[in-house]
Amino acid sequence: MLKKVNDLLQEISNISVKSSEELESFRLKYLSKKGLISDLFDAFRNVPAEDKKEVGQKLNLLKQNAVEKYNFLKSGLLSTEEISEGNDLTRPAFPFSNGSRHPISIVRNEIIDIFSRIGFTVAEGPEIEDDDHVFTKLNFAPEHPARDMQDTFYISRISSEDSSPEDILLRTHTSSVQIRVMQREKPPIRNIFPGRVFRNEAISARAHCIFHQVEGLYIDENVSFADLKQTLRFFATEMFGKETEIRLRPSYFPFTEPSAELDVSCKICGGKGCNVCKHTGWLEILGCGMVHPNVLEACNIDSNKYTGFAFGMGIERIAMLKYQVNDLRLYFENDIRFLDQFKTAF
Repeated sequence: MLKKVNDLLQEISNISVKSSEELESFRLKYLSKKGLISDLFDAFRNVPAEDKKEVGQKLNLLKQNAVEKYNFLKSGLLSTEEISEGNDLTRPAFPFSNGSRHPISIVRNEIIDIFSRIGFTVAEGPEIEDDDHVFTKLNFAPEHPARDMQDTFYISRISSEDSSPEDILLRTHTSSVQIRVMQREKPPIRNIFPGRVFRNEAISARAHCIFHQVEGLYIDENVSFADLKQTLRFFATEMFGKETEIRLRPSYFPFTEPSAELDVSCKICGGKGCNVCKHTGWLEILGCGMVHPNVLEACNIDSNKYTGFAFGMGIERIAMLKYQVNDLRLYFENDIRFLDQFKTAF
């Protein structure tokens, strides 16, 4: 019987398993009630009395080794299965998919780069503003419709003993940053103002309650409308191509006089007329004009000495023209199928 025990000790020490099925076979063969070790314990009663001590010690050692071997094989098998479930070690390595900048960020950075080449620097301001910076100092009349709740998101009204109540609101344009710059800096001023703005509009393919603007401001002595025109011509050709043509149409804004809107020739149809440009051959991209003297005086800038121009454009609008996107809502939905198209853009 000692020979059988010693043979099993050697056999168990050399066993290895590669699957849970082989592990279960090991348990059934050696550790189950009908297993080989159980049979040896049953046969122990027939061992002569003088040999029981030695054989009994060997049997206990055999059972202990078998249990330890089983636990060792089980833990090793579980570790292998966990690794296999998470990672197939035999699978070839593959590159992770690279992300990309959002089209709004791409166009915003390109606009900033174009104007930085002609001396404009970036300035930013708060998105939560007061009525004074958003409307009053920009020459908006008290009854101007832009102040109405249908256009502006009002947050609260603050008041004090020393002043009249003042509305706190989400800025409707980044022109409020122009006011802050003119209040704290002396001419010459040459800045652009990128940022997010908010208007109470119904969301559709052509409109959204949140959008992004880039505005520009240049104030110095002897600044003329010709300077404005040449600046915008440079921007249009750099953004849309050297063959791009521009035209200025008279318009009205409270904070500029004279005011204009800038159109560029339609890239899609080459100026021949299509559905995008409504068969006119032109697409409006921004509003502009000479800074109104009332705005300069409200910011303590001498309007008799200094003149300036300002312009403002929607980044979504520029991106729609550049990438021929037909639905404004795509910019806000974070659909990976849409965003993946911009991986090659810088």
